[in-house]
Amino acid sequence: MDVEKMLAGVPAWHREGEEIRRTVTAPDFPTAIRIVDAIAVKAEELNHHPDIDIRWRKLHLALTTHDKGHLTEMDFRLAALIEEVEGTPVAVG
Repeated sequence: MDVEKMLAGVPAWHREGEEIRRTVTAPDFPTAIRIVDAIAVKAEELNHHPDIDIRWRKLHLALTTHDKGHLTEMDFRLAALIEEVEGTPVAVG
């Protein structure tokens, strides 16, 4: 799998080692929680779950396929689904 080519399809994400990451800044804490809820629905549908760190209105998202120990197509599929979450603000990092 060509990770750089896959990253081109989810430009808000960047690679760090064997993870892809994105930080989302919501307008407020309740909106951040609603975004997490929407991501949870997508993750359950795909049966592939992100690591999410919530700090007030910032969501730090990380994707990797833990049982494989590296990135797989599933990570990029979930990243694309996360991008589809209605109302997801522009990434800040």
